[in-house]
Order: sequence, then C-alpha cells, then structure tokens
Amino acid sequence: MRTPLTPFGWGTLAGSLVSYAAGFALGYPEPAVLATGGLLALAAALAWTAPRPRLEVQREVTPLKVARGDAAVAVLTVANLGRGGLSGLRAHDRIGASEHTIDLPRLPRNGTRTVSYPLPTDVRGEIPVGPLTLVRADPFGLTRRIREYGRPATLLVRPRTVPLPVPPSGRAPHLEGPTSDNAPSGTVTFHTLREYVVGDDLRHVHWRSSARTGTLMVRQLIDASLPTTTVVLDTRGLTELAVDAAASVAVAAARAGFPVRVLTGDGPLPDTKTDPERVLDRLALVEGGTAGVTEAMRLARGGGSLVLVTGDPAEAGRAAAVRRRFDRVICVYVGTGPVSVPGVTVMRIDSLDALPLIWGSSR
Repeated sequence: MRTPLTPFGWGTLAGSLVSYAAGFALGYPEPAVLATGGLLALAAALAWTAPRPRLEVQREVTPLKVARGDAAVAVLTVANLGRGGLSGLRAHDRIGASEHTIDLPRLPRNGTRTVSYPLPTDVRGEIPVGPLTLVRADPFGLTRRIREYGRPATLLVRPRTVPLPVPPSGRAPHLEGPTSDNAPSGTVTFHTLREYVVGDDLRHVHWRSSARTGTLMVRQLIDASLPTTTVVLDTRGLTELAVDAAASVAVAAARAGFPVRVLTGDGPLPDTKTDPERVLDRLALVEGGTAGVTEAMRLARGGGSLVLVTGDPAEAGRAAAVRRRFDRVICVYVGTGPVSVPGVTVMRIDSLDALPLIWGSSR
C-alpha cells in the first residue's frame, strides 16, 4: 500500500512552492496567499486518504471456462470493516491487455457493495484477469491510496461447438480387436499381459504368469468395438471456424466415450483421449502455425475415421492418399470455392451452424 501524490498533486505542490518563492522575492503578498491555499489543499487531501481503510475484498470470475461468445463476468464484493464510512473508492481490474475501472458507491460502516462487469469472450485462449487494485482518492484528485487485493485469475475461452453424431465408420470392427497397445482399456477382449500398476483391479491378476516371472502380471482387456476418431486441424491461416469445427467433431466422439486423437502440423495435442473437457482445453490454446498437415496425416495411425479440417484445397486433395488406411475420410472444408476429392467425403461450410446439417446428410 502506498499514498503517492497524483500528477495533479505534484503540480499543485510545485506551483505552490514557485508562487511562494516569487511572492517572497518580489515582495507581493498575492502569490504567497495562493501558495498557502495550495499547500492547505494538499494537507487536506493527505488527511483524507491517510487513514488506512479496513476492507474485505473478493473478486470471482465465473465461469472460469466458457465457450467463445458466451457470457462470463467478474463479481466484485467490497465490505467496509472500519468504524466510519468510505467514499471515493475506485477499483481497477486488469483484463488481458486492457484495464476495467469501477467507481464504487459510498461504503457505510459495515456496509457491503457488490458489482459485476462482463469479461471479453470474443477471442479464444487464456485471458488473465487481475491484479485487482483499489484506489481511494480525495475529492480534488491530489492524492490517492493504492492497494492490491486477491490473486489474479485466468479465464479460458474455449472453441464453440455444435452437437454432432459420432463420425460413422464404413467397416465393421474386427471381433478380436486392435493389436495396438494404445487401444482403449475396457472389460471385453483380452489383449495382452502387462505388469501390475497401483490401481489395477486385482481380479485381472494372472497368477500363473505372476508365479512364473516373479512379477505381478495383470490381463489387459480392451473394448474392441470402439472406433477411433482422428481429427487433423490445419493451423495455417487458422480461423475460429476451423477450430470450432474441429472441436465439434472431437467432442462428439469423446462425449460418446470413443477415443479421440487431435493432430496439427506441429504434432498431436496431448491428453485428449476420451475426455471432452480436455479436448476443449487443448483446442482453446491452439495457435496459427506454418507447418502443413500432409505429414501428420501420413503418420497418423490408421483405423476408424479421419476428419481433416482445412481451408487449403491442396491439403484436402492430399487426404485421398490416406483413405485406404481409414474406414472413412472426411474433409471439413472452410475455404472458398468448390472442392471434390475422390474417395473423400467433403463438407464445405461457411458457418458453424451449417455443420450439423451437412454432417447429418452425409451419414
């Protein structure tokens, strides 16, 4: 906490000193009277802001995670715990690169004021909120007392999504399940034996193998029928529509409990799996890049559905090269002009609301 003079206060002090010196040097009383008035005003301003207010301040951001364009607010509550009323309080809250200012009404003794103000959600990503400072200034604006309260918060603006059915698969799943160790855990089909880790179900312990190896071994079971959805997002010339479309596809599969992989030209997004909340959190932070997605599609593990989201017709055409490795390949095209790729279902959209209609008609 500090009690500095404002620029106007420093100017008043400097002007008073100059006026007093001029009046003394020239022998005129008028400048000295003006200087005395300025110094008295400064003394009164210091007396106004000198008492240390006893305040209880809370600022909450709700919700902490929000879809782009939805409402998010900061709720500021200030309680006066002092013996007298307080006037001239102003709150300053840093929101991203800007600052929001709130003039608080007079706080009586034991009084509480609650105000709310909207937070910007038109830009996807992390928006820091805070630090929050309370400023108490005198009526003349000569002095002020500044104090920080609370901790900064972070508002996460996620992509917008629309409800979609799970991407259809063009083939029936193999009854014996996949042979990859990355297949989702389940309770249906035996896949392999592995070492026990804390948290494994003891009913899956394979005692004969454990006795033979001297290490506790468990049976790994998988759900062989769950199709994997691979979403490839082209981040060159990235648009919010492209991110929203990719998020809608990935979240649809994750909410249905199916495994999801989300790839960009810079590599896979970590920890998506079957958690729609993680999918949205990771896509909220995706930024534009310079790498194409041709290599990402080539290296992606086959099986299930591949959904490419791009605005580049050349990348859309390259999706045909991987169609044999996936049950179905879909291109959500957010560019301009017609695009046709043999063996690939192309869905051209110019708004997110158009995606469910086109998506449903292609099933």
